[in-house]
Amino acid sequence: MRWVLNSRIFMKLGVGVLALGALATSGNAQNAYEGKFTLPAETHWGGFTLPAGDYTLTLPFKNAPYTFYIRGHKAVAIISAVTVDDKGLSDHAQLNLVDIADEHTIQTFDVPELGVTFIYWTPNRKYLGPEEARQKSVPQTAPASQVSENKTSIKVNTSGR
Repeated sequence: MRWVLNSRIFMKLGVGVLALGALATSGNAQNAYEGKFTLPAETHWGGFTLPAGDYTLTLPFKNAPYTFYIRGHKAVAIISAVTVDDKGLSDHAQLNLVDIADEHTIQTFDVPELGVTFIYWTPNRKYLGPEEARQKSVPQTAPASQVSENKTSIKVNTSGR
């Protein structure tokens, strides 16, 4: 009877020690990607609104779900990519923005160090309210450059590499 009690205590202690060891090891694990960037204006990204300012981002793992942890002075967000593509990479890491209804929205994130582009959900023009759609209408005689979305890029500086 005493042996059973001692074995249960030993088992619980052993599991506890293993759990603590696993946590300590994972705390020292290196992230798959780390970077820094500056948003010049309020920007929407994967359902979050980030104010202008300096940010750091980390991607703990190279596999799905592709979840980035964004930290700034005024905001913190956890953002997941909808999908990943390995075509058309830029030569440096960059966030690619589009202006939708006069709001900056991150559409893709090129990470050549990982060999992929992360793609994020962005609202479609057809989902805009009637008032917003009227304000954004373009005359049929407008040149093609005025009809297309306004796209910009923000460079991401890779940290620790």
